[in-house]
Amino acid sequence: MGTVLRQGGAHVGRLIRAHPIAFTIAVFGSTMFVSAIAIAAVVIGNITDDVIIPVLDGGEPYADLLRPAVLLIAGIALYKAVGIIIRRVGASWLQIRSQMDFVSRLIHHQYKLSMPWHHGEDTGDLLAITDNDAGQATFVLGPLPYATGVSLLLIGALVLVTSIDVWLGLVALISFGLVVTTDVGSAWFIFGGFEKLQRMVGDVSAVAHESFDGALTVKAIGAEDLEVERFSRVSNALRDQRTWVSVRAESFRTVSEIIPTLGLIAVIVVGGYRIEAGAITPGEVVTALYLMSLLSFPIRLIGFVTWETTFALASWRRIARIVEADDLIHHGEMDPSGQATGTEVSGENVTFSYPGGVPVLSDLGFHIQPGETVAVVGPTASGKSTMVSLLARLWDPDHGTIQLDGRDLRDFAERGVSSEVTIVPQESFLFNLSVRENITLGQHFSEEEVRAAADLAQATPFVLELPQGFDTVVGEQGATLSGGQAQRIALARSIVRKPRLLILDDATSAIDPSVETAILTGLRDAELPSTVVLVAYRQASITLADRVILVDDGRIIATGTHAHLLATQPVYSDILTAYANV
Repeated sequence: MGTVLRQGGAHVGRLIRAHPIAFTIAVFGSTMFVSAIAIAAVVIGNITDDVIIPVLDGGEPYADLLRPAVLLIAGIALYKAVGIIIRRVGASWLQIRSQMDFVSRLIHHQYKLSMPWHHGEDTGDLLAITDNDAGQATFVLGPLPYATGVSLLLIGALVLVTSIDVWLGLVALISFGLVVTTDVGSAWFIFGGFEKLQRMVGDVSAVAHESFDGALTVKAIGAEDLEVERFSRVSNALRDQRTWVSVRAESFRTVSEIIPTLGLIAVIVVGGYRIEAGAITPGEVVTALYLMSLLSFPIRLIGFVTWETTFALASWRRIARIVEADDLIHHGEMDPSGQATGTEVSGENVTFSYPGGVPVLSDLGFHIQPGETVAVVGPTASGKSTMVSLLARLWDPDHGTIQLDGRDLRDFAERGVSSEVTIVPQESFLFNLSVRENITLGQHFSEEEVRAAADLAQATPFVLELPQGFDTVVGEQGATLSGGQAQRIALARSIVRKPRLLILDDATSAIDPSVETAILTGLRDAELPSTVVLVAYRQASITLADRVILVDDGRIIATGTHAHLLATQPVYSDILTAYANV
């Protein structure tokens, strides 16, 4: 229990240190509120002894006594209301801002992590952590300032009640202590179950994300019932775990809510005996009862904060797994050259394997001249896409180096490679933005540059037929476009950046052959400062390249012109013949 509370306290401490001013303002408002409660308790006790009892016993006129009493109570109420506003505004800002900090930190750090790390994670679980866990890890900041003020009030109330009568003080101490002990113990008892619950939320999110992403496949093969059953399994497990946590939590909370009521009864009983003994007055008993009745909820709030602290710790552990992951992409300090010419590309002794797998590429060596157009050709699963992904430094080779103009890709500063190299994958990803925004993607390009890139990608004709032309929103992942249209917009996105190395990884596979030929011919004839590397299958596309690199079983087995390989390499001829007959 001590470890959980200590780690939870350390987590909350980090959150407070990040925004100390907001926390201080919220605690100040809470202090105003709880001091108003203490002042009100004393005032009500005095009004009972000095106004109510004399009027009832002696028949004294109450008008002169009641007016100042009402004004005093109204002033205290206004003071308390101001404290409530300050506390809620400060606490709300603190909680929301801290959650935003977590979300920003999670997203920023994930982009710094390597592709092997991303390949080992479920996207749905990452979404759950970024949304659900980031909220749960900071939720404790909402009630925390109130609980801090209540702690001060608790100390003051115990002192005040004890100053009235030691026996009443003892009753209050036992009552408050039992509530706090019950809540702290129950929070520790349920912590493991809640930690499991948060993991299961991630599991449900992962399955849901996969199901929605694969909706087309599910419908195409009639697997709706199977997918519903799969989702039901994880959902039912989450329901059972949430029920387990809720039943135990509410059971403990019920005990916590009963204890203050029993404490009030004990104060009445003990107070009655002490009044009979002449040790205290009825007004003093009323003061003690008023304090304890007002503190019954705030005292439970301390326990609630204890619960939320442990829950926040469970979520923080899931967040920490990401933000403390050290599988980072390491960069050098070399700036991009800034030259407006195609880059020289070379690889030496390049070997690569995916995590936990066998080598996909073995001892590759190649050299591509600046401004040259090279086609990478090979059978399925020969390593073509892996090879070109290394050229864009989406992955790093296990051994060997890949260089631009004699400079190792790993020596470039952050974003240095992406400023000189762009890659267009076969699976084009479009955002739920307009066509223009998908092409520019956060960078400033003139209208002429956007149109020129779309022209080269043969996208302009169909874009102008869309309802709002370049301002048409294409839907999530380009849902309103065909596969070939999406590929052309993705190609325009790369062209507009005028990269020194343009990589097309089967990026025209969904495009009509005649349109593909027009695109590649346009790229060859355009005044682009680019070396072009394309993974291709169609002979019409390959013949537009200056040179062909033939890859088979993770090795470069030949390089040369199309005509030379066609005459000397049977495997090359077989590949072209196979695709020509498709």
